[in-house]
Amino acid sequence: METHSAHLTKETRAERERLAGILGGLTPEQWDAASLCDGWRVREVVAHMTMAYRTRAIGVLAGLVRARFSFNRYADRDARSATRAMSDAELLGLLRRNIEHPWQPPGGGQAGALSHDVIHGLDFTEPLGLPPAPPERLALILASTRPRQLKYFGVDLGGRKLAATDSDAVVGDGSTVVAMTSKDILLVVTGRRPLNDVPQTSR
Repeated sequence: METHSAHLTKETRAERERLAGILGGLTPEQWDAASLCDGWRVREVVAHMTMAYRTRAIGVLAGLVRARFSFNRYADRDARSATRAMSDAELLGLLRRNIEHPWQPPGGGQAGALSHDVIHGLDFTEPLGLPPAPPERLALILASTRPRQLKYFGVDLGGRKLAATDSDAVVGDGSTVVAMTSKDILLVVTGRRPLNDVPQTSR
């Protein structure tokens, strides 16, 4: 029987393959389009997704020191530097060569690796009107959502429970249940979209 970790690994690789396929069909104008990450185009998002494949631990530490230990500041500088140094084709090639890369975010495990790819995938597929990850894959990420993650993204559900209409995902423990797609729940809980901006059905 496949273990949960093995399943997450398989889903992570499948998501990287899916995103590489999408990116391979983008026009230069789409690579230059704004993403859901403030100030980043599609190419900066892809550069960020490849950061773990381009940098060694000592390089990350040095970058953090220069960024006064702000990971967001360091990640922004790294993404912009990478897009100046590499073409879109080179970034895509790097992503493709590392579909089976074992990287996991510190403390995040394999679920964190899958979350990283799926969430940043949404950062460019959503504004471009392209398909998100399958609901079942999104549900794997939503299942690991905890209050500290909502706090990190500055999200307050206001006593509401978000229930997916296309998977078994549920986030929050409020008395008011709000139904929406798995994709919209993930956009809300990661601070990409205000809860009140999403079409909802309360029950």
